[in-house]
Amino acid sequence: MNIINIEHISKIYQVGTEEVHALSDISISIDKNEYVAIMGPSGSGKSTLMNVLGCLDTPTSGKYDFNNQNVSEMNDNQLAKIRNKEIGFVFQTFNLLPRSDALHNVELPLIYAGVPTAERRSRAKQSLADVGLDNRMHHKPNELSGGQRQRVAIARALVTSPSIILADEPTGNLDSKTGEEIMLLFNEIHSKGNTIILVTHEEYIAEHAARIVRLKDGLVESDEIVEKRYIPKLNSITAK
Repeated sequence: MNIINIEHISKIYQVGTEEVHALSDISISIDKNEYVAIMGPSGSGKSTLMNVLGCLDTPTSGKYDFNNQNVSEMNDNQLAKIRNKEIGFVFQTFNLLPRSDALHNVELPLIYAGVPTAERRSRAKQSLADVGLDNRMHHKPNELSGGQRQRVAIARALVTSPSIILADEPTGNLDSKTGEEIMLLFNEIHSKGNTIILVTHEEYIAEHAARIVRLKDGLVESDEIVEKRYIPKLNSITAK
């Protein structure tokens, strides 16, 4: 079942007197519980595509159906509701509130959604436990390692039980060992039925996905199912 279906999407930016075609006539479908990596060099359009898929930006032309809703014609308030309820974002820079502890950072999407205090606190605690950080919930970001901060960001992404997880270069600020642990965590999240869309320029990161869409100059260069290399399971998630 398609959770994402984009048809003939284009995105044009006006830069001074010049038109920049960031995306040109792109059509992609993504099924529920797929694990897709979007790859491409700088300027390929992958960040623009991520912004469109995440309802952070609207296409210049074309149609975008998300969970059977035509989001390409929604206004800003409607898109904000979709982002908060349906999409869990994980960014390279973590995007955590520096003065708030891990628990409050994870609670934020539920606060915006109007979830009652007791329920949101319970859900946030469970989400932190799911990523191995139940013993760090009252620590602030500056008291956590890079890997722990990214786990908090992943817990925040998961707390609303979103339709998709959209991860933008999630290991970009981490050393290789910690980055691999984070990718093993994404494998576990996917194995539990979550749909993951991963934006990366690193081949070894993309290899965790089961499908790789490659962009070049705003066009889909290739879209293929890949044979996953052997990746060990993260049997016991450690908060490193």
